[in-house]
Amino acid sequence: MFFQKKGETLAIDTSRLPKHIAIIMDGNGRWAAKRSLPRKAGHRAGAEALERVVSEANKMGIQHVTVYAFSTENWKRSDEEVSAIMDLLRHYLKNSFQRFLKDNVKMQVIGDVTGLDQDIQEQIKVIEEKSKGKDGMTVHIALNYGGRDELRRGIEKIAEEVASGSLSPKDITEEIIESYLDTAGIPDPELLIRTSGEERISNFLLWQIAYSEFYFTDVLWPDFGKKDLEKAIYYYQNRERRFGGR
Repeated sequence: MFFQKKGETLAIDTSRLPKHIAIIMDGNGRWAAKRSLPRKAGHRAGAEALERVVSEANKMGIQHVTVYAFSTENWKRSDEEVSAIMDLLRHYLKNSFQRFLKDNVKMQVIGDVTGLDQDIQEQIKVIEEKSKGKDGMTVHIALNYGGRDELRRGIEKIAEEVASGSLSPKDITEEIIESYLDTAGIPDPELLIRTSGEERISNFLLWQIAYSEFYFTDVLWPDFGKKDLEKAIYYYQNRERRFGGR
C-alpha cells in the first residue's frame, strides 16, 4: 500500500498493521467556525468522517477501532450543542451504523450508557445485538466515557467482589483489573491518533494506552480521510516499540 508525501512514495507494510487503533476525533467545532457554520454542522461533518475512516480501516484489515465520540466532560458544553450531538447520535444509530453491519462490522459501545437518554440506550442495545454475530472489524464507540470514570467503575466492582469474599485483595492482578474495564477482552490499542493539532489524551483509555504510539496531526477531524489514516499507520510502522526494554 502506498501514498504520496512531498513527492515521495511511502509504503505501508500490510503484514504489520496495528490490530487496534484508537482515535480522538477533535476539531469539529473549529472546522465549522472556519466556514462560518454552526457547531452542529461540524459534528455532522465529523460523523461523515467517521464513516469514511471506518470503511477504509475495514478494507485495510484493521481489527479494532475505538473512537472518542462523547466524553463524561462533554456534558459541560451548552445544552444546545449537547442536544445536537445526541440527535446526531440517534440519526447515526438508525442509519449509518446500519451500513456498517452490511460490511460485516461489529459495533460495541463503551462508557456509562446509563447516563444517556433511554431511547438512545435502547438503540444501542439493538445495534449491538444485530452486530453480535459479525466477525469482521469491531468499532468501539466511546459514549459518556472517561478513563477515570471507567477505572472508578471497575474498582467499585472489584471492591464489591472483595467485600463479598469472592475475591482476595492478594489475587488482584493486572489481568483481573482489565477484566473489569469496559474494554475487557479487547487488545490494547497500538496506535492512538488525535486530530486538530492538540497533543493531550483528554482522559481517554488511560489504562489501555500505556504503550500505545501517539500520532498527532493538525488535520481537523471532518477533513481526516484515507491518506491521513495511511500516514498515521506509516508513522506507527516506523517507530521502535520496546515496551520498556532495549
